Amino acid sequence: MRALRSNALGKLMLGASVLAIGSVAQPALAQSTQGNNQSSDSSKAASDSTATPVDDVIVVSGIRASLRESMNIKRDAVGVVDAISAEDIGKFPDTNLAESLQRITGVSIDRSSGEGSKVTVRGFGPEFNLVLLNGRQMPASSLGDCCSAPASRSFDFANLASEGVAAVEVYKSGRASLPTGGIGSVINIITPRPLDNEGMHGSLSAKLTVDHTFSGTKPTPEFSGIFSDTFADGKVGILVDGNYSKRKASLAGFSAGWREGYLGSENNWGSLPVDANDWRVLYVNPNLLNQIDNRPGPNDIYQVTQNAGYDFTNISRERINGQAVLQLRPVDSLTATFDYTFSQYTLDARTNSIGVWFNHVNTSSSWTDGPVAGPNFYAEHFGAGENKDLAITGAVAANRNINRSLGGNLKWQGDSGLRFELDAHHSTAESKPTTPYGSNIAVGSAIYGIEDQKVDFTHAMPVISVSMYPGSEINVGNIRPAGNAFRNGYMRDRIDEVTFRGGYDFDSDFIESLDFGATYTDNSVRSAYGVIQNDTWGGTLSAANTPDNLFTMTNLPKDLSGMEGSNDPSIIPNYFQVDTVGLINLLENQLGICSSPITGTAEAAGSCLAKYTTDRHIDEKTTAFYAQSTHKFDVGTVGVNLRLGLRYEKTDIDATTIQPLPIATLWTGDNEISIRYSPTETRSEFLSGKYDYWLPAIDLDIKPTSDVVLRASYSHTITRPDYGSMQSGLELASPIRVDGSTAGVGNPNLLPYLSKNLDLSAEWYYGPSSYLSIGFFNKNVSNFITSINYNQSAYGLTNPAQGPRVAAARAVLGQNASYTDIRAWISQNYPNALDPTTGAIMGQPDDPLVNFLTSEKINSDQTARLWGWEFAVQHSFWDTGFGALLNYTIVKSDTSYDNALRYTIPQFAVTGVSNSANAVLFYDKNGLQARIAYNWRDGFLSGYGSDPFYIQPYGQWDASASYDFGNGVSVFVDGINITNADRRGHMRSDQNVYFAQPGYARYSAGVRFKF
Repeated sequence: MRALRSNALGKLMLGASVLAIGSVAQPALAQSTQGNNQSSDSSKAASDSTATPVDDVIVVSGIRASLRESMNIKRDAVGVVDAISAEDIGKFPDTNLAESLQRITGVSIDRSSGEGSKVTVRGFGPEFNLVLLNGRQMPASSLGDCCSAPASRSFDFANLASEGVAAVEVYKSGRASLPTGGIGSVINIITPRPLDNEGMHGSLSAKLTVDHTFSGTKPTPEFSGIFSDTFADGKVGILVDGNYSKRKASLAGFSAGWREGYLGSENNWGSLPVDANDWRVLYVNPNLLNQIDNRPGPNDIYQVTQNAGYDFTNISRERINGQAVLQLRPVDSLTATFDYTFSQYTLDARTNSIGVWFNHVNTSSSWTDGPVAGPNFYAEHFGAGENKDLAITGAVAANRNINRSLGGNLKWQGDSGLRFELDAHHSTAESKPTTPYGSNIAVGSAIYGIEDQKVDFTHAMPVISVSMYPGSEINVGNIRPAGNAFRNGYMRDRIDEVTFRGGYDFDSDFIESLDFGATYTDNSVRSAYGVIQNDTWGGTLSAANTPDNLFTMTNLPKDLSGMEGSNDPSIIPNYFQVDTVGLINLLENQLGICSSPITGTAEAAGSCLAKYTTDRHIDEKTTAFYAQSTHKFDVGTVGVNLRLGLRYEKTDIDATTIQPLPIATLWTGDNEISIRYSPTETRSEFLSGKYDYWLPAIDLDIKPTSDVVLRASYSHTITRPDYGSMQSGLELASPIRVDGSTAGVGNPNLLPYLSKNLDLSAEWYYGPSSYLSIGFFNKNVSNFITSINYNQSAYGLTNPAQGPRVAAARAVLGQNASYTDIRAWISQNYPNALDPTTGAIMGQPDDPLVNFLTSEKINSDQTARLWGWEFAVQHSFWDTGFGALLNYTIVKSDTSYDNALRYTIPQFAVTGVSNSANAVLFYDKNGLQARIAYNWRDGFLSGYGSDPFYIQPYGQWDASASYDFGNGVSVFVDGINITNADRRGHMRSDQNVYFAQPGYARYSAGVRFKF
């Protein structure tokens, strides 16, 4: 689709997931987390100046209490575990869980809408990290780009308020008792439980948040509360908590689409002219070749921009979380827990875009040196009669995630050492649109009459400039509607899970415990979508028939300010805020864009909600068994802990797809061919797959002295394929281009990623809240998911842009005739080839078949080794109240992407591999707490298909402070990205920029009352 859609908007598409807050902690996971979050070693607190005496016991509070509890979890664990603990009930260290997790060594985060959303651990991205809620697997849903299955099972932390969380544990080494799914890590979110904290406790907080963005500062509220109480001599406990937050923010930036990498020797559509005999040179400008400065050499590779634009997105986000927990302990040996969890995340993102598309005819450009040449600028000239468009788009992505979980847990601890636990939950995650138009709407308009357009890539913010022919100036009076699309997506994920755990604690000098268990998980995923689309990019209503009040002209440099280049005097001076709903109503009344579209069908007559034409189901059933033993003994004077574990998993997968049947092609634009689908006929496909694995795990730690721990762990772990790769059914890209198209097909018989892991570490705990650690990790990973590409036709679809009627037009008009002239000639001379409804040129039986370059998912025989080092220090400076945390992670891979190779040469590289660092300085004394933190991540390969995508290095400063007045009352302020750090991404060359976004600070202030 030609409507400009920003990279930011794609990321804003209510991606979501759904770990809701609540459930029951599993003893194998939350083994050292205390319900009241106090230090497990109170005797060491005497040296801490923030400690306060209560009944002759020193209790540590505040930042240092959180750090001490986290340190104790790390020190006492068997295996490699890092953690963050709440400072107190209802008070997590950061306003966002992801922003807390990035302080952990080896953890870095991805951001969406300026908030932390997903995590990368030791170079493995979100899809390689399994997130649990109190040891349970939870469903995850998102709409992605709305029209395909989600690319990842990963959890989006933006859905979860931090106030209802007691701790987060990150398991970096494998463990037989852990659910599988994370070869990077398993992250366990722990929520408070009433019987772990006897008596009545509670917290209430209110705060205002202000985002400093181009749309101004609009304070938005957040309210949180948590209440816990126990009754009947500690035999009954209840806990309820809730959170409501609303946020308004904005994102501005540059986005660009790029054609695949060309060799300098190539001479085809989209590439640079090679010599003066190139048809584009002869047709438009015989001197064109002289306008290429430093042309890439025959063996150099380069990319040419296809489109570029500026996107201005206003975000309205609402989050509601709540949980209720009831616990019963009729006797000391038996505890029953029942919980219900609800979360709702609603995002409304409205984007206004302005930009240009390139036809690659009369171009001029300048290039850096090879072997990977980048554009200094790329420009194109158009004739007065070409009516080249300046694209103006109003887009809306408005979706909601609703997550529910109902669970029960029964835990029995016998006097003899025997123990049993039964846990079950039914959980759902659902994502759907909140507007009557669908989940992602893009309505295009344009001003026709560009004379020259240019993108200058030598600035941090690339500069787009245009000049218009007289009468086509950039103002509301010259805007005409063009093409449009209404995408309607839906996803629902349901998990039913039953787990039995048992164990026996021995009174023995060698074997400490034996644990065993079994889990049955039934995961059912449905994703459906439909599209209503009109590829009328040449314009529909006239400017005179388009009301001016649908568009508001706005100063572009002002709203884009923040990055070098945004105030360049040649930049497009204005963009337009579009009344998208008003424009939709106008076009429906005048043209029937929803009731009589070129492509698609509405749910109801007169509506713009597309009918679900593609419906996919994945059913994944897993049975798992595990056994592990722990051993504790001394070798001389050295204490040794040993854990031996083995897990077996068997998974069966069924994948079903129902799709509409393509029946025709329509040539609707110079480089756009739409697909028409049958309104009644569908095509069904059923595929299945299965796999099973034995997964060993061994952990050893040695304590040569009381404050030194040496660790070694070896394990096998798996990560399951993403849902998008597992789906059945052939998916055709639309619109088709004149020179062919692409298609994709999934594979439910894919094997999971398999990693064989080795971890070594040394830790020195030299103070009550201070330690130094160094760790080495090595992961050998196989079964990577890749694609094989092959050419094929599909459903007998033909290409009207390459048939005999085009040949006849060229015979009359000349071989160098433009597609605009060719389409006009065919329309005049072959009326029977026109679609009677739209007037578009239809594909005919004597036209050649469309070639679809089809990408099919398979398991690669490639393997990858990732290894690295983790360094961390946590230190409290005596009795001053000051302390610091510093960590640095080095990640290496034996794979890399060679930017100088074309996509025709297969490549394999692990994405997300980068170094990262964190530095935190804090003060905690006499009721005052303050922190300043810096988080940095080096540049990394974020993905690749025909070409690579890179995220450039990024560093961010955050700060927070609070003051406790006593009597449970405190005030606090927080600042996120206080230096307005910018983000940027590129492709093969640093100057192949595909997004650039100015950064904005976010500030919060509030009050908290604890009782």
